[in-house]
Formats: sequence, C-alpha cells, structure tokens
Amino acid sequence: MRRDGYPVGRAVSRAGEGLTAHARRGVRGFRPDRKAVDMCRWLAYSGTPILLENLLYRPVHSLIDQSLHARMGVETTNGDGFGIGWYVPDKDSPAVVRDIGPAWSDRNLREIAGHVVSPLFFAHIRASTGTAVQQTNSHPFRYGRWMWMHNGAIEGFPLLRRDLALAVRPDLFPYLEGSTDSEMMFYLALTFGLEDDPRGAVARMTGLVERTGRAHGIEHPMQMTVAVTDGVRLWSFRYSTRRKSRSLFYNTRVETLKSLHPDVAFLRDIADDARLIVSEPLGDLTGAWNEVPESSYGVVQPEGDEMHTFTPE
Repeated sequence: MRRDGYPVGRAVSRAGEGLTAHARRGVRGFRPDRKAVDMCRWLAYSGTPILLENLLYRPVHSLIDQSLHARMGVETTNGDGFGIGWYVPDKDSPAVVRDIGPAWSDRNLREIAGHVVSPLFFAHIRASTGTAVQQTNSHPFRYGRWMWMHNGAIEGFPLLRRDLALAVRPDLFPYLEGSTDSEMMFYLALTFGLEDDPRGAVARMTGLVERTGRAHGIEHPMQMTVAVTDGVRLWSFRYSTRRKSRSLFYNTRVETLKSLHPDVAFLRDIADDARLIVSEPLGDLTGAWNEVPESSYGVVQPEGDEMHTFTPE
C-alpha cells in the first residue's frame, strides 16, 4: 500500500498477458522499440452528486458503449483496461478503482456504478499499442487529493523516458508505479507545481516534453487531452505539437438542453449545474456538445467556468 493510500496493482506474469491487445494478436510482430501510443476515451463530471451509472451506462453512446464502438478514437475498441475515480465528502483523497480487463464486461464496475453517488468523478477506458496492460498503467492516476487522466501519447517515449524520469522531483519519484507516458506527465506536472498552479505546471511539463523530444530528433513529441482535478476544480487541456489534437467536448448548459428537448427522459436525471467533459459525445442530441478549441484549456469551478488559450512554457 502506498503512502497516499493507493494500492499497488498485481503483477501480470503469465506469458502474453503483459502485452497489449494489439501485440497479442501477433506476438511474432511485436517490437519493444515501436512507438508507444495510448489512444483512449475518457469522461469527467462535476456538479450535483449523481449516480455513476447514469453517465457511464445510460446514454446512447455512453463510455461503456465507446469501449466497444468508439467513433472518434484511433482505435474503435478500447479494451485494454479501465478505471474510475470519485470524490465523497469528508475524505482527503478520491477513491480509485482500476483493472486490466474491458469495461464492457466487468461486473464489478457495473456494481460500483449502480451504487456510488459523487459530485465529481473521472472514468477512463484504455486502448494501448505500446505499453503493458497492467493495473498500474490504467487511468486515472492519483496523488493525494489530485487525479489525472490522459488521452494521446508522447511520441518516441521509450527514447525520452530516461531524460523525463530524471526531471521528476526526487520525493515524488518513488510513487511512479507504471510504465506509461501518461503517469510520467502527471508526476512531471506535480514536479512543476501542479498543486499551486495547474495551468502553469501543465504548460511547463509540456514544454519540457517538447524540448526533450526535439533534442532526440522527434518533430512532434506531444499529443494530449488531459483532465486533472483537486476534487473542487476541474481542469481540462487539449493540445498537440502538430496542432491536430485528439477530440474533446463539453456539454451545453443543461437548462438550455431541457428547454430544447423537454421530452428527453435522460435529461430529467441530470442537474442544471452538471458539467461534462468527454472524448466523444455521449449521444447525438442536437446542440448538446461543443468542441473544445485546439490549444486551449478550461476550468470548471464554483466561481464560474473559464476557457483560455494554452501555450507550453
């Protein structure tokens, strides 16, 4: 058990289980020096406490449906693990559950989603073509009160890993458990002051990754959509070095949607203050979703939501 209460994931030891789904399809063709590319789907919610299954399972194109039938991801199927993390009152850190199987068939996930109510939660489904399928590589990642999840990749990460790891603050380094670029990004952001200045910390982390990548001859090192929260505020980032970032959307205000679609039963269970940030829209309801602009970040917070341009430092 880690100091912050995060359980260490079990090792995957049987032959082939540590490989990604794509590598397992043809182990003979698997190369450890290939690009590590994690293309996932995620959802972040903030608002009046809600039963998790209302968003994970009930929408027409829910995150669980996306685990089998993603429309906008690099991979149609996202079955290389999943994770959820949620906050409850009077607890210093969020609860996090992660596993290596596909979300669509996990009975424990369905059980949890049908009984947990939370005002702020993360959910993530993973499709990996580079790093191992293991609990410690599933999102979201947690440190103290903070949670982090990511879709995208650091191009050439195996080449950059050592340089980036050496930049992690020494007191944080022991808590790096997995082998993903996503977790490395989180601990670099913590190193650069995430707990005091989330925007600046992510900008400095991104700048370091880009400089390190270019030093190794990689033209476009960073591809990311990121969600990060301290349990009160929720930050989301959409950025890539080549300015062609993975998809990211936020919901239109619920009171507006209810006035436009008074007969939609699903909306009756969603509070007017609900804020959703998603890799893909959860359905085809007209006017429900807005694309997050390229190279931008947003903040969902009690004093009012904000959106700004994002620039690495």
